[in-house]
Amino acid sequence: MSFEIKGKLIEKYNTMQVTDRFRKREFVIEVREYAGSSDFAETIKFQLTQDRCDLLEPFRQGEEVKINFNIKGRRWEKDGQVSYFNNLEAWKIEKAGTKEPEAPPPHTIEDIPPDPEDDLPF
Repeated sequence: MSFEIKGKLIEKYNTMQVTDRFRKREFVIEVREYAGSSDFAETIKFQLTQDRCDLLEPFRQGEEVKINFNIKGRRWEKDGQVSYFNNLEAWKIEKAGTKEPEAPPPHTIEDIPPDPEDDLPF
């Protein structure tokens, strides 16, 4: 399941080599919500894994970004205690507000203005 969110990049952490074959990089965005006269700020931490760790390089703190991500959940058990963890796993990052130009709608016969010279009764 894929999700998208926009916010301001407020933290970029270094890439961590967790095991010989696994690396990750975390970052945090701030999402502001306005409800009437109230202003709420949510700080949301994401992670990038493996070859996606480098996706964060072109972005600076304070920059508005759009994140595409998946929610991942894991079960972990130790000493008979079971815990559950969730991760927001980013897979695409781009500047907020940048989008591909939309194609103009196709023309239809109704878009052609009538020809005043062609006033035939049939």
